[in-house]
Amino acid sequence: MSLKKLMICLMMLVMGCMVQTTGHAEGVEALRPLVNALAKGGFKETEAQVGALAATANPAVAPALEALSTGDLYERKSDKLVVIGTKAGADLALIDPLTGEALGTAPAASLTKIKVNNGLRRTIRSALGGLTLMAPDPAVRMTAAAAMFKSLDVEGLALLDTAMAAETDARVLKAMQEARAAVLLAVDAPETTKLEAVQVLANRGDREALSILTGVAANAQTPAALRDAADRAVAAISKNLAFWDIGQNVWYGISLGSVLLLAAIGLAITFGVMGVINMAHGEMVMIGAYVTFMVQEVIRTSAPGLFGGSLAIALPLAFLVTALIGIAIERGIIRFLYGRPLETLLATWGLSLILQQAVRSIFGPTNREVGNPDWMSGAFQLGEMTITYNRLWIVVFSLLVFAGLMLVLKKTPFGLYTRAVTQNRRMAASMGIRTPWIDALTFGLGSGIAGIAGVALSQIDNVSPNLGQGYIIDSFMVVVFGGVGNLWGTLVGALTLGVVNKFLEPYAGAVLAKILMLVFIILFIQKRPRGLFALKGRAVEA
Repeated sequence: MSLKKLMICLMMLVMGCMVQTTGHAEGVEALRPLVNALAKGGFKETEAQVGALAATANPAVAPALEALSTGDLYERKSDKLVVIGTKAGADLALIDPLTGEALGTAPAASLTKIKVNNGLRRTIRSALGGLTLMAPDPAVRMTAAAAMFKSLDVEGLALLDTAMAAETDARVLKAMQEARAAVLLAVDAPETTKLEAVQVLANRGDREALSILTGVAANAQTPAALRDAADRAVAAISKNLAFWDIGQNVWYGISLGSVLLLAAIGLAITFGVMGVINMAHGEMVMIGAYVTFMVQEVIRTSAPGLFGGSLAIALPLAFLVTALIGIAIERGIIRFLYGRPLETLLATWGLSLILQQAVRSIFGPTNREVGNPDWMSGAFQLGEMTITYNRLWIVVFSLLVFAGLMLVLKKTPFGLYTRAVTQNRRMAASMGIRTPWIDALTFGLGSGIAGIAGVALSQIDNVSPNLGQGYIIDSFMVVVFGGVGNLWGTLVGALTLGVVNKFLEPYAGAVLAKILMLVFIILFIQKRPRGLFALKGRAVEA
């Protein structure tokens, strides 16, 4: 289906829903003579007929006008019926412009195309704007007002005034007033009227209003009083936007911090309990992301209706797969290298390369597509801040993971044993705690959390064999800065580094910001070698 045909069908669907909702369906056939009259006479007669259709204020005529504007409106020679025609091979597929009913196909020779020129297109554009501005649905009127604000449609000013006189919804009326103010600043109007328009846009206070007012202030032809008013408005809006920019940077920093928290929290457990520098931790994140990809592939081919719940299915699977891999790594490699940190680092680094190559061999080296469910797609405005749903859900998810892990460590026997081993391994062993199995289960828990971090990261990053490498260094920085093995320190460290990094990036650039953060942490641990929140215990303090 061509783009043009798709647009016409979409218009038919939207307007059809509006007609059905507003009770105009019964009067559609009364519009038929007006639509058929579009084929009578020349451009002037057609323009008059467009005005007559617009005067009905019935949204059912919008598809016919849209098709006329795009050159897709025809008169059928056999019965003089006006229809919409779109390419269908050598023939034209016919659609009723009022009901949207398919009328079959017909050869082009059996139809007469209704001609249109640029002047007529301008008239049609104004008519369509008037139809949407007068639509019964407030959401449609709001959209039309926003479109007029952006397009600065001078020809639609009279229609806008008419719509404002009849508007009863306060939000829509405000949007129309702002659109009218923007248009007035682009046309010849009395200076007092333009001063009022400047004030309306100053009260709006967003970036679009700032752009319009900046243009007014920079225009050499602008009268002095109007230029001064525009300058004051620009200064006020700029100050307000600077405040919102700070808020936006804080949000970006929290968003980045939540990602770092997810990537680092599992490392904080394994590093804190066993003192193991696990360079393969990033590959656990990567495996979790690939588990998400595999779950979505199965759902796409077998049960597409379950796609919205694909992440809920992937989370336990990713945790289970990566936890088992973590336990296998600890039992097969790590337990033979306790007390030898350099050998452990080299072994886990080599293991990370093996895992990356294994994934490349199975899935290939290219990025894999992991889709966002509907509830994680899109964004919303909070003042002048843009909040994307996928980032918002990741922030919420990271806090839930943190809270769940704290409950496990504080309220379960396994958590008690883990804290005992962390604080004094020899004493814990002498009390009957099987420290080797605590090590294995703790390593599995940390790896499992890294796996569910991969599920979350698959929604905002490319799923590739190198996914984990982008987070391993930052994860170690967070753990060292917050305090090795301290979960509260990991939380505070992740959010702090995330916010600071986002404030440094606009001035230093992404790479230099990372370098400055690394230098800061190196200097910080010279003063506090155990980080912000040092663990307490006899063995730890010894």
